[in-house]
Amino acid sequence: QVQLVESGGGSVQAGGSLTLSCKASQTTRGRCMAWFRQTAGQEREGVATLRNGAMIYADSVKGRFTISVDNAKNTLYLQMNSLKPEDSTTYYCAAQGPVDGSCPLLESALRYWGKGTLVTISP
Repeated sequence: QVQLVESGGGSVQAGGSLTLSCKASQTTRGRCMAWFRQTAGQEREGVATLRNGAMIYADSVKGRFTISVDNAKNTLYLQMNSLKPEDSTTYYCAAQGPVDGSCPLLESALRYWGKGTLVTISP
């Protein structure tokens, strides 16, 4: 079991920035890591994935968000810039299992999930 704990959520005004963190209980090195978000009443949406330096972003956040990892700290980050009110939702950290594979923006590709951190962007 890989435990994931998100932090860094909060409230900021539109156009501002926020950085989320995800501390993993096992190594992040070589592991597919991801950020997803889920708005009330909607399905979970992939935001970004990262493995071995390869990154994939959802079109809705491309150019504004940056996913990164510090393997020495087993911590994943999501830097969010130029935030919009529509970015307001709960963000979840996710990790793939021990078997290597693709790292797509698909919920089915991820095995472990954090409890989420709330982000609120005011207009």
